[in-house]
Amino acid sequence: MKYCTKCGHELLDEAVICPNCGCAVEGTNYSAPAAAPAAPASGDSTLKMIAKIFMVIGCIATAFAIIPLFWTVPMTISYFNKVSRGEPVSTGFKVCALIFVNLIAGILMLCDNT
Repeated sequence: MKYCTKCGHELLDEAVICPNCGCAVEGTNYSAPAAAPAAPASGDSTLKMIAKIFMVIGCIATAFAIIPLFWTVPMTISYFNKVSRGEPVSTGFKVCALIFVNLIAGILMLCDNT
């Protein structure tokens, strides 16, 4: 069995992309899960904090219309939870945040490489 080097998720032997975090599987020599991720650099935490602020601003901006709140609030809560637990945020989630919640928050999330 192989494990993802980014998130430690167990993979099938023929896997090319991790179904958990979306990262490409590198090589074939994965016999154990990756070590716990290192503490983020201060630049990364600043990007995450600013992205959080813009996610909240996106929720407030869509407060006048009820239907957009059904996806902006859960996406914001999910992002807050993933960041606080140190879990990776998938590229698909980042793109959806860029399109549906807040353009600036999505761009900041895409610039964050953790």
